[in-house]
Amino acid sequence: MTFERIFADRASAGVALGRELQRRLLKPPVLVLGLPRGGVPVAYEVAKMLNAPLDVMLVRKIGMPGWPELAIGAIASGNIMVHKPPLGKEVPAETFNRLVKEQGRELERREQIYRGGRRPLELKGKTVILVDDGLATGSTMLAAIRAAREAHAAAIVVAAPVASQEAADLIRAEADSVVILQTPAVLFAIGEWYEHFEQLEDEDVNRLLARANLRDLTPGDERSGEGR
Repeated sequence: MTFERIFADRASAGVALGRELQRRLLKPPVLVLGLPRGGVPVAYEVAKMLNAPLDVMLVRKIGMPGWPELAIGAIASGNIMVHKPPLGKEVPAETFNRLVKEQGRELERREQIYRGGRRPLELKGKTVILVDDGLATGSTMLAAIRAAREAHAAAIVVAAPVASQEAADLIRAEADSVVILQTPAVLFAIGEWYEHFEQLEDEDVNRLLARANLRDLTPGDERSGEGR
């Protein structure tokens, strides 16, 4: 569905997304995976509303040299790589491979920071909800979908508050279900659709993961706006 709306912050966007997902028939067991960093506060609220566990799906965007915000590809855990045409083809293979290695090192670093000491993700047989704070090109979410598929998820649901039409079309071609609250005619930057769109750090991600884990251990707590 599409309607003009600016979200207060990622947490409020997650609540709106959670309400929409509550209307869907999601076959258990359900696992909510946020794409760090920006997708995790959104995913936290979704997981809370669905009473589902929360974890992270590690992906990294491959940015255009000189314009890093423009994705020309992406990588995900499990040696998944997306090379996005036509922009990706404008970059020499040697340069693209160098960028992949650089982002691969960052992926490994985040694996240690976010998942160090915990068991690897187990997606087999689960309904996996992949959540981000917005989809501009769709490259990173596409890598996440393929990683979840490679891990034998039973069903893959992509959820985002806002997405470009290009990204939405790209994702619908590979996900089992897609929930996007807004698909504006023009999307220049994800942050334009939020009143507050602060830069997140690793500590923010780990704090939300810890809160979600504590919530799972002590069910029945009331919503208190964590993740804002």
